[in-house]
Formats: sequence, structure tokens, C-alpha cells
Amino acid sequence: MREPVAVTGLGLVTPAGLGTAPSWEQVLAGESAATTDPNLADLPVTFSCRVPEFDAFALLGRKAARRLDRFVQLAIVAAREAVADAGLDPATWDGARVGVVLGCGMGGAWTWEEQHRRLLEQGPGRVSPMLIPMLVPNMVAGHVAMEFDARGPNLVTATACASGATAVGTAMDLLRSDACDVVLTGGTESGVTPLSVAGFAQMGALSARNDDPAAASRPFDVERDGFVAAEAAGLLVLERSADAAARGAHVHARIAGYGASADAHHVTAPDPDGRGAEQAMRAALADAGIAPADVGHVNAHGTSTPLNDVSEARTVRRVLGDGPVVTSTKGVTGHTLGAAGAIEAAFTVLALEHGVIPPTANLDSQDPAVEVDVVAKAPREAAVEVALSNAFGFGGQNAVLAVVRA
Repeated sequence: MREPVAVTGLGLVTPAGLGTAPSWEQVLAGESAATTDPNLADLPVTFSCRVPEFDAFALLGRKAARRLDRFVQLAIVAAREAVADAGLDPATWDGARVGVVLGCGMGGAWTWEEQHRRLLEQGPGRVSPMLIPMLVPNMVAGHVAMEFDARGPNLVTATACASGATAVGTAMDLLRSDACDVVLTGGTESGVTPLSVAGFAQMGALSARNDDPAAASRPFDVERDGFVAAEAAGLLVLERSADAAARGAHVHARIAGYGASADAHHVTAPDPDGRGAEQAMRAALADAGIAPADVGHVNAHGTSTPLNDVSEARTVRRVLGDGPVVTSTKGVTGHTLGAAGAIEAAFTVLALEHGVIPPTANLDSQDPAVEVDVVAKAPREAAVEVALSNAFGFGGQNAVLAVVRA
């Protein structure tokens, strides 16, 4: 068991809302954010979950916004909220002791597609000189560092849909090793582009409910048929617990453990026996010094795909028994890919802080093969002390965070 780290700041930019409070409110309401997407009009799947009312020019300034891909724009706005929530002032902190660790699976997908069209239609002389700085995934950590004068360790983790959780676990290790005093961590993704959605559709990974997008993301439901592509950013400010206490910071919750593993099984399908997921869950519990029986809540990866949901549910039951209250917030937000592990870690923190578990949206008839207690229809009040937040990615990459109430 190693010392838990304090979550002192939260920032969310999600399909459920622009900011932590509106995102949490809609997740608690269990209202899906999926709508028809004009950018996908000519594709087999014509809907997605996008961040509502996100005006990059108004939020970041026209000049800055034009030089940043959307995945970076979302992250900077979320980071500003998180740092303000933590009550920290970058003008007074020691920037050399502040790290940035962010997860991202795809990078500047919008920039890549736009500039490729320009190359084909107008020639190489019309390609933006900002192409590479706008599309490479590491630039989100670079821009956040520049925004806040964070001159400590700076990196981006890319473990597909586990990226955000991998980042939070890595950030925790930086604090425990005394490499940093503060780490801005989380994940971001804005990959709902025609090309990427077409690719996911060709794989058969997406729901095809074009006639009813709001009902499309339905984790653990017997009628689920795939996930809904989404975008988001979630940022957490982490500090050592003693440091947070010394400055009188409000602590939302604590990250107590982190576990990671690989299925070594298949490029897209999870191990049907959940061996890698189980390994990561048990590693997170061991890291935190927590017994399986102590876990009262699991924010599941819960993608709304036929294979993932059953495999994960069986693994949760095998590792934790039938005690934990389970939810998947992807019913509301859709699958935010590289940001998912971060925003769901934030929702887990909020669940423990407020003593309420969000419902799984669109769960009308639970799959009989899902033999765990999944919250549906309405939030459930529960004074939970310990929770797990699961995140699994293509390539069989797994990351699990153990969260404890402050």
C-alpha cells in the first residue's frame, strides 16, 4: 500500500455539458447526449455525442483557437476549470515542480482530415505549416504546460480508450516518486470525424440506431448494438495528500491505487474470460491496500457493445462479488475514446464526494448474462467509501483506478 493522492481540482468538457456542474447534472439525470450529426450525414452512422455550445473563439480567442486542433481546445478549457477549482495560482507556483500527463488516443483527427482534403484539392502549397504541431498527440500536454507554466515532466499516454486512466495512474506515480508536487492530468479526444466514424462503422463497433440516437448508447442492456462515438476532455489536479492538507485545499476524493495490464489476445475484442481486466483490477486493489469486499461502486468501462459488457460484468463479479453498485456513464456521454478513462474517473470522484451513483442511461432490460447490480432509471444514494473506475482499450490495454472518499 502506498499513500493516496488528493484530487483537488476537476474540469470537465463533455457531451453532457460545458463544465463539471452541468456534466454531472446531466449524468445524474441519465439523459443521453447523442444527436444526429450533420458532419456524418453521408455515412452509415449519422449521429454522435458532441460537446454542446463549445465556441473556441469565444473561450480561447480567435488567434489561439485557429492554431489548435479541437482536442487541444477542449483540454485547455477543462484544465482552466480544474486549476481554478483547485485554488492554485500558476503565477505563484514553482513551475518546475508541476507536471502534465494527459491521455489521447488519436490526436488531431480534424486537422489531419481537413489538411488531407486540401492537399488533394489544392496541392501541397496550400497545406498549413501548422499541420504537424496541430495533429501530433503530444502537443496537448505541451500547450497545457505553456498555458500554466508547468515545466515539470510532460507527456501524453496513448493506450486507446484506456488513455485517460493510464494518464491519471502515471500522474499518481510522479507524485509518489517526488518528481512533482502538482500534476495536471486526465484525457482528451475529438475524433468524431467522417473518416474515423466510417472506420468504426466498418468494424461493426458502432450502434446503428440512426432513427433514435438518444436510445443508442445502452450499456448492459439486452438490446445494445454498439457504442456511440463522442468527444470530451477531463482534467484532474492531483497533489500529495499532505501538501493539499497543508494549504487547506478542498479534496474531492483520493486516488489510492492504479493497475494496468494487457490482454495479449486480440486487436479489438476483449479477452472473453476477462483475464487482463481482472489482473488490472486486482493490481489497483493491491496498490491501494484495499480488499475486494471493501469496494462499493464500479464505474464500468461499459461501452454498450455486445462483447465488452458481458466480459466486464463477469470479471467484476469474479473479482468483487455481487456487492458493488455498478454504472456506466457512457449511456449519457457516449464513448469519448481517449478521454473516457479521465472523465469517468472524475465521475467516480463526484459519486463518492456526493454519495450518489448515476444511473446507466437507456438500461431498460438488463442482459441476463450481466449478473451485477447495475443502477438504472434513477440515481441511487449510496455512502460509498471505495470505488473502481475501469478503462479498457483496443489492443487489450487495461487501466483501473481505485478511488477512496476524502
